[in-house]
Amino acid sequence: MLFIGFSAFADAPIVSVKKATVDEEAVGNLSGTVTDKADGKPVIGATVSIPDLKIGSITDVNGKYVFNHVPKGVYLVQVSYLGYATFNQKVDFTKTSVFNVQLQTSSLEAGEVVITGVSKATEIKRSPVPMVAVGKAYLDQRAASGNIIDQIANLPGISAVTTGPNVSKPFIHGLGYNRVITLQDGIRQEGQQWGDEHGIEVDQNSIDRVEVIKGPASLTYGSDAIGGVVNLITPAPAPEGKILGSVQGIYGTNQGLLNGSFRLQGNQNGLIWGTVVSAKEAKNYQNEHDGRVYATGYKEKDARVMVGLNKSWGYSYLHASVFDDEQDIPDGSRDSLTRKFTKQITEDDAFRPIVPESELNSYKIPTLHQHVQLYRIYNNSNFILGSGNLLVNLGYQFSHRREYTHPEDGDIAGLNLHLSTYTYDVKYNFNIGNDYETTFGINGQYQNNTIGDATDFPIPAYHQFDIGPFFVIKKSFGKLDLSAGARFDNRSFSGNAAYVDTLGGPHGFPTLYTGPNPTTAPNVKSQFDALNKNFSGVSGSFGATYNVSDEFLVKGNIARGFRAPSIAELSANGPDPGSQIYHVGDKNFKPEFSLQEDIGAFLTLPNISASVELFNNDISNYIFQQQLLDKTGAPVITQGYNTFTYVQSKARIYGGEVNVDLHPLPWLHFENSLSLTYGENKGNGGPVADSLKYLPFIPPLHTHSELRANFNGGFKSVKGLYAFVGFDHYSAQNRFFAAYGTETATPGYNLLSAGLGGNIVNKAGQPVIKLFIEGTNLANVNYQSNMSRLKYFDNKDVPDGVRPGIFNMGRNISFKVVVPFGFNTNKKS
Repeated sequence: MLFIGFSAFADAPIVSVKKATVDEEAVGNLSGTVTDKADGKPVIGATVSIPDLKIGSITDVNGKYVFNHVPKGVYLVQVSYLGYATFNQKVDFTKTSVFNVQLQTSSLEAGEVVITGVSKATEIKRSPVPMVAVGKAYLDQRAASGNIIDQIANLPGISAVTTGPNVSKPFIHGLGYNRVITLQDGIRQEGQQWGDEHGIEVDQNSIDRVEVIKGPASLTYGSDAIGGVVNLITPAPAPEGKILGSVQGIYGTNQGLLNGSFRLQGNQNGLIWGTVVSAKEAKNYQNEHDGRVYATGYKEKDARVMVGLNKSWGYSYLHASVFDDEQDIPDGSRDSLTRKFTKQITEDDAFRPIVPESELNSYKIPTLHQHVQLYRIYNNSNFILGSGNLLVNLGYQFSHRREYTHPEDGDIAGLNLHLSTYTYDVKYNFNIGNDYETTFGINGQYQNNTIGDATDFPIPAYHQFDIGPFFVIKKSFGKLDLSAGARFDNRSFSGNAAYVDTLGGPHGFPTLYTGPNPTTAPNVKSQFDALNKNFSGVSGSFGATYNVSDEFLVKGNIARGFRAPSIAELSANGPDPGSQIYHVGDKNFKPEFSLQEDIGAFLTLPNISASVELFNNDISNYIFQQQLLDKTGAPVITQGYNTFTYVQSKARIYGGEVNVDLHPLPWLHFENSLSLTYGENKGNGGPVADSLKYLPFIPPLHTHSELRANFNGGFKSVKGLYAFVGFDHYSAQNRFFAAYGTETATPGYNLLSAGLGGNIVNKAGQPVIKLFIEGTNLANVNYQSNMSRLKYFDNKDVPDGVRPGIFNMGRNISFKVVVPFGFNTNKKS
């Protein structure tokens, strides 16, 4: 019905649409030719895009492109093609209808443009806020990663806390969980981020671009963005008159990963539509130390559809998607003699048999597993209004998380959470006076969480409402770009009281008690007290970029961030089976406030690019988890799980990144980066004990070197060839939160990777097959990452001389094949 309605609107006479929505003089056309600056020949197949309008075009055999019915105004135009420097320039469509571009050959990858956290599309190098972005080519070449967060976790300043190969939570400069907001097309992702093993519910096959803000983004995204933002961007609309699609398959040798995806999208007279359907499954992963690691397999099914209009008045896209994942739940238990993995088969857990080899090597999901579903519908709209544009992003999502933890009653969920989230984000961009780019906006969300039919209750049912008005102003003074803004946030919680009948459920399991007189009813205990909380705070940012020359620039930014405590930090009182933790919250927590300073210097020369970025982040009321120990020093066990409580103190996180990319030959690249993050617990006054002085989950020193060869011209029917060899060094992490046995030291390790690929093209030079091969941990090193939660999954007692915990994945080689296809639907005259 939506498709038919949009089709009717799209096919309506153009004149009537203009009369109803826009002034005739407010609409124009833009066309031009893209040529090689050296020889003047047309560049065929170059991408010409206007990011703010979400429109793009591909140059034809004569290097020509055209945009019809574009709104008048000043917009950034980007032109890119392999082997050439990306061209970015603001164009006033009121004065310009023909815009020719000359591209210059270059071996440097520069000119990246972002749309996240800015009022208009902006070059990264001109934004004072630290950012990084990667596109489709980068993601395709990281096919060995099990999820979209792992695909970007090797970027400087970015890491991930993992629970196996399919569950990863993004960390930016040592901050994660509810301190980093994950967006999809600008709509925030909400799926119980407080949980250690609660990953990002997004189909990696549907993401073509990732933009990351590396620092406080509370100004534009509110509470929970105190550490940064990860924006996952779905495929851009197809060019006018095109239907494009692809079929792809991925196979990974380590887990036997099978990942298939189909996409199709089109654009006819501004009617935009598209769909992506995917499915993947994997067995238990393996390494030389552990063999196959029991309960690390998964099965995932995904689908999304989009339909919308892109007209002279702007655009409006409606998206809908479903994510459905069945994920094993590992606990690391082993036979004490053979160290082979065992599994729970009875409720009393009196005996655990060794997992047979046939089961370890099976795709079957075991009885104990989690089932996560996320249903999402959202709208992205941009309306040309007056002298500016009104952006409206509205979303609804329903997260249903079940964790099945009863081996003899596999259909009874231990955990059963239902989270409904309504998000809104409205902002108006316009120019004040002499080109002061200004944005006024308001955004937030409303949440309703219920705890359903279950036997474990880590968090209560609750309502939450966030609201935050803000403004941002940007101005360029010649070589100097300035940006400033402020925001006020308010978050209100309303948590419901709950009682549990410890014997009243099926087969004697605990269940929620809804009867009368809970305080006197037999076998009934209080699980949660009623809670009403309100948090508010002011955040802001001021930054500057100074372009010393075309080759060298410096920039700095200072930002104040705000974060209200999460429902788990305030109210948790129960086990989360998937994390193997019993959580305990504190209703007296205060909101977090941060003050972060960033400074960076960037150099771009014909054969070398280099950058140095430093940051310092002081956080008050920083909240983190620590393990509880009894008087003997042993972990406190509650309902069969280690008990962790949330605590609060002052903290400081600081560090930086260094990047040096050498290009001795046009086709040869030598890329190098170094990332260093320190996290210190400053306590609440007075000296801090040695075991307490560091923060948990802080990544170690990480260096990455990659020697890459690109042969864009290729030979005969093989084009776009590339090959690379990568080396990653992770230093030992001896700065860890040792108190109460929360963390342990992690030895350093080195990893070797490599990849190659290319395109098989037809006579017209169009790809008919794309091949991507990537190998990770090629030396098959036995290692544990300090960011892996499986490092702590083992028996309570481990034999002397045995390093406890589960090790990371061994050697893995992935093969990705993409078969693209397309049609031109434009009618020939």
